[in-house]
Amino acid sequence: MNVFLSIILFLNCLSNKQDSLSLAQLKWQMRCQRQIDSLAASPFLDNGFVGISVKSAKDKRSVFGYQANKSLAPASTLKLASSATAFVVLGEDYAYQTTLSYSGQIVDSVLTGNIYIKGNGDPSLGSWRFAGKPDYKQLTEIWGQKIKEAGIKRIEGQIIGDATYFDHNVLPHSWTWSDMGNYYGAGCYGLNIHENLFSVTFVPKDYMEQAGILRTNPDLPYYTKINKVLTDKAGTGDQVNIFSTPYQDILLLEGYVPQGKHFTVKGSIPDPSYFIAYSLYKYLTEKNISITGGATSSLALEKQFKSYPPTTQAPLLLHTQYSPLLKDLAKECNFHSINLYAEAFLKTASVKAGFGNTLPQALQAFGQLWQSKGVNISGLKIKDGSGLSPSNAITAETMTDLLAVMYQEKSFKAFYESIPVVGVSGTVAHLGKKSKAVGNMRAKSGSIDNVRAYAGYFTDSTGELYCFSIMLNRYNTSAGNATKELEKILILLADL
Repeated sequence: MNVFLSIILFLNCLSNKQDSLSLAQLKWQMRCQRQIDSLAASPFLDNGFVGISVKSAKDKRSVFGYQANKSLAPASTLKLASSATAFVVLGEDYAYQTTLSYSGQIVDSVLTGNIYIKGNGDPSLGSWRFAGKPDYKQLTEIWGQKIKEAGIKRIEGQIIGDATYFDHNVLPHSWTWSDMGNYYGAGCYGLNIHENLFSVTFVPKDYMEQAGILRTNPDLPYYTKINKVLTDKAGTGDQVNIFSTPYQDILLLEGYVPQGKHFTVKGSIPDPSYFIAYSLYKYLTEKNISITGGATSSLALEKQFKSYPPTTQAPLLLHTQYSPLLKDLAKECNFHSINLYAEAFLKTASVKAGFGNTLPQALQAFGQLWQSKGVNISGLKIKDGSGLSPSNAITAETMTDLLAVMYQEKSFKAFYESIPVVGVSGTVAHLGKKSKAVGNMRAKSGSIDNVRAYAGYFTDSTGELYCFSIMLNRYNTSAGNATKELEKILILLADL
C-alpha cells in the first residue's frame, strides 16, 4: 500500500469516532490490505476472486473488507449458516424422535397389520459417532425386542420405513451427478440410518484388470451392482465414483483402486428407509417371527405408484428413539463437515417454522429468517444447506452479519462451541501452528472444486470477539496453494 493511501486511511479513522481504530488496529488493517492486494495481483488469482469481511461480533462494525459484497461460493462454510438456523428455530436442546409403532390388532400372538418405523429427519439415527446411542445393528435389536415384548410372533402385514416427514425429492437439483452416489452426497430423508452410508470393499487384480467386489457393509443384496472398477498402480488412492439416485435400484461403480490386498470406498444408500425396514425384517425372520408382506418403504411404494397403507386407527407406539441434543449434532456437523446433518438442520427448521418439508421451502425459510433479523440477503443465492452445490453464492458480508447476529442469540455459546478450534480440532487442526490463531480462533473450513473458504470467530488482544468470512473462487491451482494462502490470512487476522 502506498504512503498516500495510508494517510487517507489514518485521517478517515480519526474523523469518524464511531468507526475509529487505534494506531495498532490501523497498522493491522494496513497489513491485511497489503496481504490481500499482493494475493489479488498474483498469478494465483489472475482469473479468480477473493472476498473478505471482518466485523465486530458485538456491534457488526466492519474493521476490514475486500470485495465483501461479491457473491461467491462458500463451500462447507455454509454449514455454519444452516446450523445457526437450527439453533435459532429449534433451540440447542432439541432432539429428534424416531418411532416404532404398529397398526391393526394382536390376536393369539398374530399382528394383523403393519409395523411402522417413522422418522422425523434425524440425521444421526443409527450412527456410530455418539457414545450411549445405538448403532443401526443395536437399534434393530432394540426394535426386535420391543416387538417381541408386545407378544407378536407373526405379522400378517409389512415392515414399513416411513420417510414422509421430508419430501421424497431429497437431492438438491444443483448437486453434480458425480457427487450424488458418493458418501458425502447422501440425500437427506425423513428417515435416515447409519448416516445413509455404506462401504464397498474391492479385491484389486493386475494392472488395468477389473477389481472384484468382496462385500458391501452393510449388506445390500436387493441392489444390482454394476462394477466397472479397474486396478491401478499401488499408491494411487481412491479414484472410484459410485453413481446412484433415490429412485434407482442400481449402483454403478466406476474408476480405479490401487493394487494391494483390499481397498474400501464409501457410497450413499439410495433409500435408507427401505434399508432399515429390510434390516428389521431380516432380524425378525432370523428370530422366527414371520412377516407375510416383507419390507418396504414410503419411497419404494411411491416408485411402484402405490398409496401409503391406510389405517383405521392411529398406530400404537412401541418405542421412541431420541437423538443426541442439537448442540451435540451441530458439533459433529461442523467438526467433521457432515453434509447430511446440515441438510437435515435446514429442512427441520423449515418444517418446525411452518414453511414446509421441501428443499425450496427450506431455502425460503432460511432467507426470511435472517432477513427478519437484519441480515442483508441481496447477494444470497443458496441451493442447499451443506455447501456441496457449486451453484451456491453468498457474500462475505452476509456471512459475517449472520455470525454477528448469532452472537446476540441465547444459543450462541452452544453454536460457538460447535465450531472447530484452529490448530486444535476438526478440519482446521493442522492450521496456524505456532501462531496466535491457535486456540484463539474458531473456523469452519470449506472446500469443493476450485473453492476454498473459512468462516468463524476470533478474539483480538483486548479480548473483543470478531467474526470473519474469507472465500477464494476460481483460483489458478498451478500458481499456488489455496489452503496455504488462506492460512496466511487467518494468522494475520488473529494478530489484531
